[in-house]
Amino acid sequence: MKFVDEASIRVLAGDGGNGCLSFRREKYVEFGGPDGGNGGNGGSVIIAADGGFNTLVDYRFERTHQAKRGENGTRRNCTGAGGEDIVLKVPVGTTIIDEETDEVLGDLVKEGESLVVVSGGAGGLGNTCFKSSTNRAPRKITPGKAGEQRYLRLELKVLADVGLLGMPNVGKSTLIRSVSAAKPKVANYPFTTLVPNLGVVNVGRYRSFVMADIPGLIEGAADGAGLGVRFLKHLARTRLLLHVVDVAPWDESDPVEAVDAIVGELHLFSQTLASRDRWLVLNKLDLMTEEDAERRCQQIIEDLDWQGPVFKVSAVNGNGTQDLVFEIMNYLEELNLRMEEDEEFAQQERDAQSSLEEEARLKMKELVERRLRQKQGLEEGDVDDDDDDHDMDVVTAPY
Repeated sequence: MKFVDEASIRVLAGDGGNGCLSFRREKYVEFGGPDGGNGGNGGSVIIAADGGFNTLVDYRFERTHQAKRGENGTRRNCTGAGGEDIVLKVPVGTTIIDEETDEVLGDLVKEGESLVVVSGGAGGLGNTCFKSSTNRAPRKITPGKAGEQRYLRLELKVLADVGLLGMPNVGKSTLIRSVSAAKPKVANYPFTTLVPNLGVVNVGRYRSFVMADIPGLIEGAADGAGLGVRFLKHLARTRLLLHVVDVAPWDESDPVEAVDAIVGELHLFSQTLASRDRWLVLNKLDLMTEEDAERRCQQIIEDLDWQGPVFKVSAVNGNGTQDLVFEIMNYLEELNLRMEEDEEFAQQERDAQSSLEEEARLKMKELVERRLRQKQGLEEGDVDDDDDDHDMDVVTAPY
């Protein structure tokens, strides 16, 4: 399945049916009077979140969606049939934006949530509605009203509790393979991961969380370099970031400089995202002796002046990963409990989430506009303009 996280569509509601001009004419019925029925209402367009979908690829090929118009009224005071609504199903986590006004119309983050994006036009009135004591034979009707129409932009942000970030080839995909049943591609070269991968990590009975692996970031990602910028927005709904660091990079680069570069990109993309809780995960300890690995980890921690949680793991053989997932689960449960008990803290979290998504949306809009200017030859740069169609797998399995 192709992974598409953005799509632009046009939605049109159905027009209302026209009212009917008619008079009752039957044998032996004297002074039949007006009997024109009203027109039916036009159909609306509804967007609904469906857990069976995880991509917006369908809306890349079919971009116009129109509901049916209402039928006209008929004689004998018969109201025309209403136009049938159409329901567009999208993945959970889809944001709906009016392209012309840039207004966020809705955010579908729960299964079954729906939003009427355009409403059908009201049906017109038949001449029966205009009869009165002084106008017993009205010849007035009204036409049905036009249905609404909009140009919409659909943006998908995957729903995950934990997000992995780091330079390419630091072992993020290996880590998610180690703790869940997700099977992203793993190879000994950078940018193996081209799309977000989701894995459900089960930690005992009735305890689980979702982990997201996004493509590796490079310096300049927030300005469009590399692949990661396209998927940085998918971290907008994560509650915890795991910064994965390769303690023994193949190119002998400095891990401290790599961490600083990623942190800089986070700040450029979204200040709110950069302020999220972030844990340091030192990976690939299996490539060094125990003494050398401990010495190297301590040096990295000191050079970074790291004050937060630190985990030392070897994702390829699972060493240290069990402690990591249990600590993540405890952290998420404590966070949920605090949000239930402390309304002020819960409101702060909601405000931060709104700010984060707004910053991410504006950043992506800026990059899209820059890309358009480049196509028109108004600006030079190296913004990646590859096709956005990618693959994405979502799997659930025990830890």
